[in-house]
Amino acid sequence: MGRTPLLRLTQVTAGLAPDVRVWAKLEGFNPGGSVKDRPALCMLQRGLASGELTPEKVIIDSTSGNTGIALAMIGAALGFRVELVVPANVSVERRRIIEAYGAKAIESDPLEGSDGAIRLCRQIIADDPDRYFKPDQYFNEANPLAHYRTTGPEIWEQTGGRVTHFLAGIGTSGTVMGTGRYLKERNSAVQVLAVEPDDAFHGLEGLKHMASSIVPGIYHEGELDGKVPAPTDEAYEMVYRLGREEGLLVGQSAGAACWAALTVAQKLEHGDVVTVFPDFGDKYLSTNLWQGWSHRAPRFPASYAVLAQDPDLRLV
Repeated sequence: MGRTPLLRLTQVTAGLAPDVRVWAKLEGFNPGGSVKDRPALCMLQRGLASGELTPEKVIIDSTSGNTGIALAMIGAALGFRVELVVPANVSVERRRIIEAYGAKAIESDPLEGSDGAIRLCRQIIADDPDRYFKPDQYFNEANPLAHYRTTGPEIWEQTGGRVTHFLAGIGTSGTVMGTGRYLKERNSAVQVLAVEPDDAFHGLEGLKHMASSIVPGIYHEGELDGKVPAPTDEAYEMVYRLGREEGLLVGQSAGAACWAALTVAQKLEHGDVVTVFPDFGDKYLSTNLWQGWSHRAPRFPASYAVLAQDPDLRLV
């Protein structure tokens, strides 16, 4: 897991100052297809090492999808039973992937989102506490630790230490907290920014509007340099642009992260802005993201000839 590529965005960045670069960490290249593979593995390793996770226990957690997929995948590989509490409106693709790994999906109220899944998961465990091991991604320090140990060092190495700004969406907040801590230790001037929906009622699946949500125990806002509120419509439009202009099919949270990164980059004269694309978009084709979308003819960017000559130009 990890060692995912860092891609320089070259088309949606048109109009930025010449010495400003925007990079995206493509976490869809992890074996389970998302950034959540990293903390899932770290949390289960810690559970095994502590003795809390034993062969007779069932792994259970609340999830909007990607952590569930990662737990289901690793659980299958290790021979553990896995049960996952997911909002009933989670995408069909993610639910089917979870079940393909042999895990059981338990539906929570779709109107309550990830918070409803958290509450139902707590209730299930309370009814039979000895049966379950809960990685507890929202409160387990192994979540940000995974990013401190892997995502942060990878970004530092892949940018040659040139990163000036780091942005990541907040769901559990593990990515931005752990990666941000590492980058701050290497260079305290690096700006660490969280991306969240701009409203409690939003369409950015997987992201939390902190003021109206159950705040994860691993989230420490005082460690951040700020937050960037992302509007749903602009995030969706960015998803469509990334497909047409960069050749990247991504999900809603990646669209929000890209929109936020560009918003920050537009104010700079110099810098390397790095963000995380948590997964690819194949898990979202049945969701509202693509309802009403209309195909637009692709355009050939000015850099087409350059990229044709050097296809590795954008990848680190």
